[in-house]
Amino acid sequence: MISEAEKKLLVRGTQINYYFVCKTKLWLFSHHIQMEQESDAVELGKLIHDDTYKREEKGLILDDLISADFMRKGKVLEVHEVKKSNKMEEAHLFQLLYYLYYLKNEKGIEKIRGFIDYPKLRKRKEIRLTHDIEKRLEKILQDIDSIIKGDVPQPQRKKICRNCAYLEFCWS
Repeated sequence: MISEAEKKLLVRGTQINYYFVCKTKLWLFSHHIQMEQESDAVELGKLIHDDTYKREEKGLILDDLISADFMRKGKVLEVHEVKKSNKMEEAHLFQLLYYLYYLKNEKGIEKIRGFIDYPKLRKRKEIRLTHDIEKRLEKILQDIDSIIKGDVPQPQRKKICRNCAYLEFCWS
């Protein structure tokens, strides 16, 4: 039987991202209604991912939950997420913070840093996990669990809906 502490760590990084982007998208994705494969925005993100940082080993997946774009090993483990723009910066930030949280709490890795790379903007942001952020992440994990177990949230029209893979699902 899986304990409550273990259940909260079964959340995928994508779900953390969607928590900040759209609760409806989070619920749909979590119930295996996935439409990203038809999205031009997702395709562009994959192209940027493939065309940048070519010397790095990409596509690292841990426990079928964590999918960092690449990692660098040294005295400190660096976890990198490559994003096409900083429009969803809070979602990107917490997705990466969750990776750091997971690696610390599930894998026992203490010396770790995160980086969000925006190659098109020529920008890199360093991320560090703090005790306060860990507490906030634990609250977010509880919220995600409640959203997934509840009814599908009513969509909230936002600017990002225009480019969302779920546009027709929510608004047709």
